[in-house]
Amino acid sequence: MPKFLQRRWHGYHTVWAFLLLLVLIIVVSIYNWALGIASLFLAGTLCFSMLQAEISFRRNLVEYINGLSFRIKRVEGEAVSMLPLGIILYSEDRTVEWNNRNAGDIFSRKSLVGEALQELLPEVMSSLTGNVPVKREPAKEGVLKDIRQEISVDDRYYQVVAIPSERLLYLYDITELVVLRERYEEEKLAIGIVMMDNLDEAAQGMDDQQRTSLIAKVASEITEWSKQFEVYLRRLSSERYLMLLNHRSLQALEESRFVVLDEVREMTADLKVPMTLSIGLAYGSESASELGALAQSSLDMALGRGGDQAAVKAGQRLSFYGGKSNAAEKRTRVRARVIAHALRDLMQESDRVLIMGHRVPDIDAVGAAIGLLKAAQMYNVEANIVMEPPNPSITRMMEQIRRDDELYKTFVTTEQALQMMTEHTLLIVVDTHKASMTMEPRLVQYASRIVVVDHHRRGEEFINDAVLVYLEPYASSTCELVTELLQYIHDKIKLSPLEATMLLAGITVDTKHFALHTGSRTFEAAGFLRRIGADTILIQRMLKEDLQEYISKAEIIKHARMVYDHIALVVTSPGMKIPQLLIAQTADTLLGMTNVVASFVISERPDGLIGISARSLGRMNVQVVMEKLGGGGHLSNAAVQLEGTCKQAEARLMEVLAEIEAKEGLFE
Repeated sequence: MPKFLQRRWHGYHTVWAFLLLLVLIIVVSIYNWALGIASLFLAGTLCFSMLQAEISFRRNLVEYINGLSFRIKRVEGEAVSMLPLGIILYSEDRTVEWNNRNAGDIFSRKSLVGEALQELLPEVMSSLTGNVPVKREPAKEGVLKDIRQEISVDDRYYQVVAIPSERLLYLYDITELVVLRERYEEEKLAIGIVMMDNLDEAAQGMDDQQRTSLIAKVASEITEWSKQFEVYLRRLSSERYLMLLNHRSLQALEESRFVVLDEVREMTADLKVPMTLSIGLAYGSESASELGALAQSSLDMALGRGGDQAAVKAGQRLSFYGGKSNAAEKRTRVRARVIAHALRDLMQESDRVLIMGHRVPDIDAVGAAIGLLKAAQMYNVEANIVMEPPNPSITRMMEQIRRDDELYKTFVTTEQALQMMTEHTLLIVVDTHKASMTMEPRLVQYASRIVVVDHHRRGEEFINDAVLVYLEPYASSTCELVTELLQYIHDKIKLSPLEATMLLAGITVDTKHFALHTGSRTFEAAGFLRRIGADTILIQRMLKEDLQEYISKAEIIKHARMVYDHIALVVTSPGMKIPQLLIAQTADTLLGMTNVVASFVISERPDGLIGISARSLGRMNVQVVMEKLGGGGHLSNAAVQLEGTCKQAEARLMEVLAEIEAKEGLFE
């Protein structure tokens, strides 16, 4: 019996009442014993009646409680069975021991008893065994945490809450929430900018009527494309358009691989320079102003990679589409003149100029550094080239430089450069735009003013705080860009024959002796260097191939095989370690073989990493392939370094090639 009921009948007030009654009986008995005996009899009768009433009350109370418990249990079972959520109890061997009616309805069965959770809820089983990451609720120390996971059953969505300590599962129907969430994600705003990135070059020599007709033709194609994918398009200028679309349309555009890029290029293929588009898109930010800035940044990225492609920035993901053609050569030198004058002013305002290339520098990086060194010296600004110990690719070049004491003493180590650095020092980074790939990333970190001069297609990583960027993917080499700058940076530029030779050597190497990536400006730069004394015979001596290296290259080529009919693939034997330079040279040699459009050479390097060098003749964009593996480069010249084994690298490469072939084709 509950204590409050016991106190109702057996509290101190009842005891004191009977004690008082007993005292009164004793007092009455003193004066009249007969009356006392009668009072005692009446008191006993009253006590007996109260005891009988108590016994009857307790019996009735127990019966009432038992009846109420039975009703509660019956209602509780019915309520649990009818709850609008599924409940499943499972055994230690993870089979269903009991389920309520709603759980059976979820799986369209009356009973789930005896069913294995592995067959019924495989996703939840993976979570319980720890094979997949799941959301876990915090729990007290020593208690297993609850697991929450979303599943789908027959086009309905449920959140499963698993309590391992009780071997209990709850299934909540969250279909409406999921549908609402998906709709919200699909309707989120995305902003883009479309630009005709080579209008001036494509319309070169046209009169106003022809130019207008060309713009109208391309605009009509863009408009039809935007209508097809439900994109709002607004013209900002004759060559720029603003795009407003939702996430659903953006996904459709990505799935289509931005076919408008190919359509516009093919439509204008009869022109001397086909018209190409560049597209920058941004998605994921809640702020429209931030989306606009990201869209412009994506467009800059697409243009920096040579144009004719789309760059999509979605949160932390940056994707590229297109890029099947080489960057169109700019026929005007206005930009080169503007950059040269800005660079001249920066040099004159600096107390020192430090020039640095990428790790394991090549002839192009060293030649470009020498050209910019000469530009600083023309204005009596102290300048140095940051150089690490020479590598095989520039050994002969450095031997020639050592013969010129004045030039050689300008080379300093990375530690010396760090000591020279001041807040007024100008740092010029050549032949790369990635801080992580520079010879000494700390110099980039400490420098207050940075200039970037590069000819590679812009990647996701970039030195964003540079005060001046001269990045032109159309150029054959950084030496070509520097040669043009030298012609405008000073009225009477003077280069020694050795300095001119080093610049011409950089152009020669990067163009494979003027066979690839050459434009009219490439030959103009080479002609300028030749006029001021560049020695082509010295270049040939520097680029001569060692007999042993040639034999080694032949041994590597023996492992070549053809894939996708036009791709030469070499995977060296395990334990065969080859320098990166030899890997690249082998890939170049394979391009000279009949029916080879692209080549890939995979080998272990002396430092333990797996190097992949990729080359193509332009019909295949090897830069996209290498970027998917974590590397980068040019449309026809790219590379990557991976950890693991050659077989693993080969498997990853073949997966990427298969993915590109399935989505858009490997060749133009």
